[in-house]
Amino acid sequence: MKANLDHLFIQAIPFLFVFLWSTGFIGAKYALPFIEPFYLLFIRMLWTIAVFLLLCGILRVQWPTWQQAGHQMVTGLLLHGCYLGGVFAAIKWGMPAGISAIVVGIQPLLTALVGWRLFGENLLPRQWLGLALGLFGVSVVVLTTRDYDQTALTLPALVAIIIALFAISMGTIYQKRFGGGVNLVAGSLWQYVSTALLMGILAYSFETRVVVWDLQLILALAWLVLGLSVTAILLLMYMIREGEAAKVASYFYLVPAATSIEAWLLFDESLPLLAVAAMGLTVAGVYLVVKKS
Repeated sequence: MKANLDHLFIQAIPFLFVFLWSTGFIGAKYALPFIEPFYLLFIRMLWTIAVFLLLCGILRVQWPTWQQAGHQMVTGLLLHGCYLGGVFAAIKWGMPAGISAIVVGIQPLLTALVGWRLFGENLLPRQWLGLALGLFGVSVVVLTTRDYDQTALTLPALVAIIIALFAISMGTIYQKRFGGGVNLVAGSLWQYVSTALLMGILAYSFETRVVVWDLQLILALAWLVLGLSVTAILLLMYMIREGEAAKVASYFYLVPAATSIEAWLLFDESLPLLAVAAMGLTVAGVYLVVKKS
């Protein structure tokens, strides 16, 4: 009985991760009216470090070597610092959230290409088809639920979102290649240390750091820390450790669809029938990538 429950939990991990990761966009939407993006990420990282220090003490985890800690800090700079910072900066500098989602939505395909070319990760023809279907489905979801007419694209925004795209792709692969053998809690702590340093430099260099401490901001920050930076990231690190980079990355195709549903429920954003159909196509694409031969 216990073995069956454990198997069911392991099978559910990717979908729990997708749900949690998708709520990050919702949490940011609640928080950003009261705080600037880099300073929000800096405070979020500090809170997260405090939580992970507490977890490390309670669980008495084994600390990584300095070399392992260095690899985790590089992963943190890529997966958290450059990715989150790039997305937030692109939106701040005028890029609509929908276009940002489309660009970052290329990540599973880019991750598969890099893993295939550099590390010889083999993909079956049906998996390449699944990646392509997922990308197409994501694009349709975003294009049918966002309005791009009121905002012009700027060069800084384009540079920022491209940095975010390559950062999360390379971060996924880097963690898979060099992040093994490290306790997930201790490794994540070192990831957030490097991210906090980067966000602190950006916030104190380019922002005013004025904060309106509204209850909405506090609750949003609490969710971003506990739901995203703690739970979702531990699930992501587990999936990267146990699976191929391309398979793990393919789950990110489900995030825009999940976010669209949440925005529809919470903010009454439109959800056209075509977008719903595209979500089904995206799910089919992910199935082709992750299903066993």
